Amino acid sequence: MEAELTALAVSGATALVQLMASDAWATVKGRARALFGHGRPGETRTAEEELEQARSAVVVAANGGDRAAIAEMESRWRERLLLLLREDPAAENELRALMAAAEHSSERGSTVHNTVSGGDIRGPVIQTGTIEGDLHFG
Repeated sequence: MEAELTALAVSGATALVQLMASDAWATVKGRARALFGHGRPGETRTAEEELEQARSAVVVAANGGDRAAIAEMESRWRERLLLLLREDPAAENELRALMAAAEHSSERGSTVHNTVSGGDIRGPVIQTGTIEGDLHFG
């Protein structure tokens, strides 16, 4: 059981720090806050402050290519997660949901690049990730 918790904490910390460094943070920070806040207002506020401070440090480290600082941040959150998982077995489901959200956001990607070329183009433009089925205009 301990090995499973440790593996989950390692994966969770990696996902958490990756999320902090990405645009996806805005969509999952509420889950992270709830995970560490245990649903209690005082703890949730403290967790939010800690997460935002950590995010600022991760963004600076990621932009500067400081892998050691990122590894240190992962280590810090791994220990926090392991302690949380030991104290609160229900936190496992919340952490797994956070990791699933991280995986989902990375599948969607956070960068969009569009190129339109070929002269004078007139007509509808559709910007989407996937279209299944036919498109009909007018």
